[in-house]
Amino acid sequence: MSVESTSARGALEHGRASCATGAWPGAFESLQRADEAAPLEPGDLELLARAAYMLGRNDDYVRSLERAHYGHLDAGDAPRAARCAWWIGLCLLLLGETAPALGWWARGDRLLDREQSDCVDRGYLLLGHMLRCFAEGDFQGAHDAAAEAIEIGERFGDRDLVALGVMDQGHALLELGHTRDGLRLMDESMVAVTSGELSPIVAGILYCNTIAICRDVHEWRRAREWTTALTVWCERQPDMVAHTGVCLVHRAEIMQVQGAWDDALQEAKRVGAEGVLNRRASTSALYVQGELHRLRGDFEAAEEAYRLSTLPGGDAQPGLALLRLTQGKGDAALAAIRRVAGETRPSLSRATFLPAYVEIALAAGEIDEAASAADELTALAQMQGSDALLAMSAHARGGVALARGEVSGALTALREALLRWLTLEAPYDAARTRVLVGRVCTELGDHDGAALELGAARAAFEELGARPDLARMDSLTGASRKTLGLSPRELEVLRLLTSGETNKAIAAALVLSERTVDRHVSNIYAKLGVSSRAAATARAYEQHLV
Repeated sequence: MSVESTSARGALEHGRASCATGAWPGAFESLQRADEAAPLEPGDLELLARAAYMLGRNDDYVRSLERAHYGHLDAGDAPRAARCAWWIGLCLLLLGETAPALGWWARGDRLLDREQSDCVDRGYLLLGHMLRCFAEGDFQGAHDAAAEAIEIGERFGDRDLVALGVMDQGHALLELGHTRDGLRLMDESMVAVTSGELSPIVAGILYCNTIAICRDVHEWRRAREWTTALTVWCERQPDMVAHTGVCLVHRAEIMQVQGAWDDALQEAKRVGAEGVLNRRASTSALYVQGELHRLRGDFEAAEEAYRLSTLPGGDAQPGLALLRLTQGKGDAALAAIRRVAGETRPSLSRATFLPAYVEIALAAGEIDEAASAADELTALAQMQGSDALLAMSAHARGGVALARGEVSGALTALREALLRWLTLEAPYDAARTRVLVGRVCTELGDHDGAALELGAARAAFEELGARPDLARMDSLTGASRKTLGLSPRELEVLRLLTSGETNKAIAAALVLSERTVDRHVSNIYAKLGVSSRAAATARAYEQHLV
């Protein structure tokens, strides 16, 4: 045996061993060196692809899998070639290249259609069908395809396939409203991950997808627990690139909820775009940065982060709409959130924007519209049952009841929301609820109670650095002595109205539509108990509102 062949053989063995231990840079370098000396066999090309994936080398990953695919075809192993086609298609789909992804999956289906015998690879191609069902909103179809994939995986003893199927079946059950069963299956799939029985690519996918699903259905505790486990998994592979960005963005989201805004911003800024899943994570990280800048009052930075988050095809909502509201552009905020609400989405994902819809509609004086959004949010919360969703729905119901003057109902809902936020250790959300509780106490004449709630809210906002909320509190407390229930915007309209301005002139001065001003004037009449501009002016001066 020549020195060159001995060296190539050594590189091959070292590459295989490095793959087995998760030493990804060494694995990639050694296998690539062996491949340069003599083309690798299909099985070793799959190992090279695995190392490339874990290092975030997308092009090398797909190229190696394509070579493995054709190598299996040349060897007459159609099932293994079809398996490679599945993984190539999944990578392309995650990169946003849908048509090529579907083409590879169709090739895999055709190869297996020619096979007379059953094989485990049919289960992987079924997962492609399942993903199409999810994309089309056919959750029952997704559930059934996942169940069939699980059966095939169990029959052939393929733990990767079983775990992927169980996770996706759990996701489908969540979308179908079977929360307890869905979460149970997702937890089961994660047991396979944490026990170390899965291949590294599948383990990473399960970590990232499960945490993302938990986040989307507002299972914050589960998301927190699995993110901690993902962090440990990533730390065990310090050279891995593929899932580190996803880990960082999930950590940032959890830190934001817990009030560690400085740390959250730093984590979000560390997210890179290398790797298949990290490209998606970088978009989420920019959105998180936008949220943190908005909450702190750095509107220019928020605007830029939101803009960048949309470049890969994302949607910066509801954050951008809330930014417009904070900037005093209520009409733009309402138009944006109505557009989002009008889009067809899976039911549970609507909970992401419904709290913002309620807040923006209430600020615009659209109480019935806000109530409708709050009702939808409550229905989703009751179906899903997570503490976070129940807290959001209680806060929304309390805000609507307060706007309608139903102070007793508002207090009950807001107390429920506050207790849940405190249990979840969500200081910002708890403080926002305390502000509303303080307003209710003021309406009930309990000024000591109002002072306690507003004082606690102020302390939390100051610690967080939530400057816009502090400014709103200053406006609230400065006018709370006698506003007769008028919102800050309604007071602005009233002051212009009492100076003799027409509704059209008021609209121009406040950069609102004339229709919005008409609505504010109607609300002012109702709250002041008057029916004319002259009577409203007299009442305003009598109560020292202007």
